Formats: sequence, C-alpha cells, structure tokens
Amino acid sequence: MAIAPDHFDHYAAIDWSGAVGPVQRGIAVAICARNDGAPELIARPGGWSRRAVLHWLRDEMPDATLVGLDLGLSLPFADRGAFFPGWDESPADARALWALVDRISADDPHLAASSFVDHPHASRHFRRHGGREGDQYGGGRGRLRLSEVEQRLQGLNPYSNLNLVGAAQVGKSSLTGMRVVHQLAGKLPIWPFDPAPARGSLIVEIYTSLAAIAAGRAKGRTKMTSIEALNIALEAIGSAPVTGSGAIDDHSADALLTAAWLRAYAPRPELWSPAGLTPDIARTEGWTFGIT
Repeated sequence: MAIAPDHFDHYAAIDWSGAVGPVQRGIAVAICARNDGAPELIARPGGWSRRAVLHWLRDEMPDATLVGLDLGLSLPFADRGAFFPGWDESPADARALWALVDRISADDPHLAASSFVDHPHASRHFRRHGGREGDQYGGGRGRLRLSEVEQRLQGLNPYSNLNLVGAAQVGKSSLTGMRVVHQLAGKLPIWPFDPAPARGSLIVEIYTSLAAIAAGRAKGRTKMTSIEALNIALEAIGSAPVTGSGAIDDHSADALLTAAWLRAYAPRPELWSPAGLTPDIARTEGWTFGIT
C-alpha cells in the first residue's frame, strides 16, 4: 500500500486522556497542512473534553485529514485467542469490543469507562488501583498486542492496555477512546480495521514517543517542555518551527510534533504494510502506525 504525498491535505494528532471529569487537561489537538509549515494547536474555549473531540472529529475536522489518536484502539487477542478468555460475552473483533465497552459504560459521564473496568467479568482481566489485579491479568506488565511486542523489539517500552495503574499506563485512555471511535458510527474509516480511502480522512493509532525518537530525542527522554526543544525536534523532521519561546506542556508538544511527523512519514509504504499485520490481527488487535 502506498500513500502519495498529496493523499491528505492535513495531518492532525490528538494527545488523549482517560482522566475523570468534564474536561481533560491532558488532551491536546494539533494540526498542520500538507506543506512544511509549522503545526498549530487547536484551542477549545474552556479546554478539551472527550465529547468535544468526538464532535471535532465528526463535524469540524477538515476534509482529507490523517489524524492520529494517542491511545490503544484494541486489547490483546492473539496471545490467548480472545480479549477476555472465559467470558461468554468476549467480543469476536475490535468493533464488537468498542460496542461492548460503550454499552456497559453508557451511564458513565464524559465518555468515561469506569463501569466497564469494574464489571464483574471484565475486571478479572485488568490491573486496577488499590492492588486489585484480576486473576486473568497475566502478571508483570500484562498481556501485549502483537504491535506492542514489536514496539518492545524496536526499543520502546509499552505497557499492556489492560494495565490501569501508574503514570505510564494507557489503559484508561484506550477504553475511553474506544467509546469515541464506536460513537463515530462509521463516519470515519479507522486503519487497519478499515482500508485507507482513495481520498478523504482516516484515523490511525499513534505512539507519540515514535515521533520524538524519529526527531532525535533519546529513548526514555521523549517529553519536551520548552518551545526551544520542540523546535529542534520539528526541524529534524523537516517542519517549520512554531512561534514563541519558553515553557510548553508536554501534551501540547507531543501533539504538535506528532502531527508534523505524520506528515513526514505517511508517504512511507512500509508503515502501511508491517510484516505482522495479518487480516486477523487487523480485525482484532489493530496496529500502531509507524511500527514495522
């Protein structure tokens, strides 16, 4: 599969959050045009909420945008032949998983997924706060998807999406993100669950550390907290710098750099056809864009 440089008109990155509350301070949205101009943050009066991001994706995002979501779009399946072994409601594929998470969490405000995490069957598979590790969690850093196994082979440090504890966990973000993509209700194709369209917008799963490492940041030191550090990284991947100087929060820096990284890396055909991405993996676990 090949993506031409003019396939998309815009490239966006969304740094996500699974935090509780009406507004998530950890959400940042950045976008850049097809040329090599600087990426820009998209501000939201009062701050971003998950529902506001859903609205932006569905109704406001420019046409022909490649947008990356910094979360896991599925859970481990291939290692045990099921998302939730032993549970008769365990879904057969990722889309059914999204629907299940959204249905069980329907009464949770702000697109949270607390009810799913605490469900008597689902909770057996999660590591939760308070030392509550389900008997099906798997121990250690938890079960990994195949793309996360590949991330480790490439020197990254992924955690299982079934882990909900610690600063490095992405499980809460992943589950809340599944509610969002389910509620998009087919409005946007999502790779690799859907093929890339001949023209039009597309959602991919991203790992912002990939962009930072590609821009010369050291593994384990991928976070940027100054405009100056961000601009060094942007220059390294062929992007114009952002304006200003001084401090910047790491969520905004991650989104800005990763939007520019998507623009630079989307034309690479090997990123759309990783060796481990079989039809079954594409249907169940999905994949992180940029992992070969």
